[in-house]
Amino acid sequence: MMLSDALTVSIVFFPIGASLFATNIGSGHLIGLAGIGASSGIAIGAFEWNAIFLICSLGWIFVPIYINAGVVTVPEYLRKRFGCYRVELLFSVLYLFLYIFSRMLLEICYGVMFLRIVWRMDVYQASLILLTVAGIYTITGGLAAVVYTDILHAGFILLGSILLMGYAFNKVGEYQGLLHKYFHAIPSVISEGNWTAKPDCYLPRPDSFHIFRDPITGDIPWPGLVFGLSILSLYYWCTNQVFVQRCLAGKNMSHIKGGCLLCGYLNLLPMFSIVMPGMISRILNPDKVACVVPSECQKYCGSKNGCSPIAYPLLMIELLPNGLRGLMLSTLCASLMSSLTSIFNSASALFTLNIYTQMRPMATEKELMITGRFFVIVLLAVTIALVPITDTAQSEILFEYTQAIRSYVTPPIAAVILLAIFCKRVNEQSAFWGLIVGIIIGFIGMVAKLVYEPWSCTGNSKCPVFICGVHYLYFTMILFVVSLLTMLGISLITDPIPDKHLHRLCWSLRNSPEERVDLDTETQRKRPLEPPAQPDVLNKAQSCAWKAWDLFCGLEPQPGPKLAPEKEKTEDAQWGDMLEKPLWRYIVNTNGIILLALVIFGYIYYA
Repeated sequence: MMLSDALTVSIVFFPIGASLFATNIGSGHLIGLAGIGASSGIAIGAFEWNAIFLICSLGWIFVPIYINAGVVTVPEYLRKRFGCYRVELLFSVLYLFLYIFSRMLLEICYGVMFLRIVWRMDVYQASLILLTVAGIYTITGGLAAVVYTDILHAGFILLGSILLMGYAFNKVGEYQGLLHKYFHAIPSVISEGNWTAKPDCYLPRPDSFHIFRDPITGDIPWPGLVFGLSILSLYYWCTNQVFVQRCLAGKNMSHIKGGCLLCGYLNLLPMFSIVMPGMISRILNPDKVACVVPSECQKYCGSKNGCSPIAYPLLMIELLPNGLRGLMLSTLCASLMSSLTSIFNSASALFTLNIYTQMRPMATEKELMITGRFFVIVLLAVTIALVPITDTAQSEILFEYTQAIRSYVTPPIAAVILLAIFCKRVNEQSAFWGLIVGIIIGFIGMVAKLVYEPWSCTGNSKCPVFICGVHYLYFTMILFVVSLLTMLGISLITDPIPDKHLHRLCWSLRNSPEERVDLDTETQRKRPLEPPAQPDVLNKAQSCAWKAWDLFCGLEPQPGPKLAPEKEKTEDAQWGDMLEKPLWRYIVNTNGIILLALVIFGYIYYA
């Protein structure tokens, strides 16, 4: 997304909500949620319910601050808030790292596995076709093409998952059949030679139909679910450029909030349309999905550590007729492409606007557009290069790997954004060094977990208690608190930022009518409004083929409308429409209360 794209795109609530949902529910979600549901029950579905609180926070709290700041990316907001480029640059690098080695890796891993199991064709050929198509319309269409294509993707995801849910519940005997039969879904082979699996490895958990589980022995302890998961969701939904970018392109605040509400309502469904069908897949195929003997698992899915990730594709193959199976293949392709194109587009915006402009301060608008499109090509090449890696890696290990990256790296990011908005006393020194301390601790914990953590139910006797004994959601809470205290401590021994620099950049001054003096005014990079003068030889008429190429790539000159003098002065300060009509404000606020009430009711029912 280039600067001009960010300022001209104006999207209503329905595409925003559909795009947020489709971007979130990728192939990793379809297979990961169903696989964990098959092995441990419904608690993983609460991850999507917990996200609803943060989705509402995105629309009601964070986006208004971003719009008032007049920014296009989250790192740009931090530059305005703290007045220094090093926090902006560090955030941009961290985001790109997380996109490539967490989100993209997970999507490609599960996408390749799904294609191999269901399509039974060369996964390299299928992956190349999907990635090429996704890359073409991301490069040529920009944010608008990605968002409006996500409407089609969201439709496929909803229709396909709901149809499969219907077939699955009908096969198992409705919801009551799931309740009674799940606890009997035990593999027939539990020993090999002199080795016998521990009962905990193959017996369904007694608390499989409960969300809140024991804080010590639970696989997803309730304090971690309530607090640790909220920290991860704060980063994922409220600071992640992939989702923030869509809201910043909204027509006005009512449409932004409406899009968040639509995504929130749709997020109620994965518990029933993805997680519970995964549990049904275990009932129908206990020897395959719940296998514990390494040789048996190797035979069924090519992994010695377990076959729970095949729960969703296996259910699709066995239950759906050929025609509907094709629809589910479209669902897979839609989920994979929507996630990857969103990552490509947001990563391009981060690199172009926050990194490249520091290397080339005088870059023209056309140069930035070309750079953004070229960076998408680079990401496309990286993604294709990851296909053989994920094809040979164990899917269970990769899922744990990506979860470790997110849990051990993102809490400091969430802490910085939270304090930047709600604590005006925090300054640039505290934000930067607090972020550095949190990242160092997080990377040490992540490496230790990846080295020592047991990747199968057999455990790892060499794993120290302080590593394997601390749940990753608990470590998230610890790292978040350490980062917060470090930033607050440093801010108390350094000079605060005067209020004249913080008007409409933090919560306490969000409605301040006073003019803001930007901290980065003196060091603000200057880009020429018009391309530099070119020799006459370069200004000769272009051929029709060249003009068509420029039009296809979005590089043709587009003269903007003439602005009145008073609008020219306020253009940079008014990049978003904060207007809300009283009727629509009442409608979205009422729906927000209803949505949160539904989530709370779901928590109470499945507590």
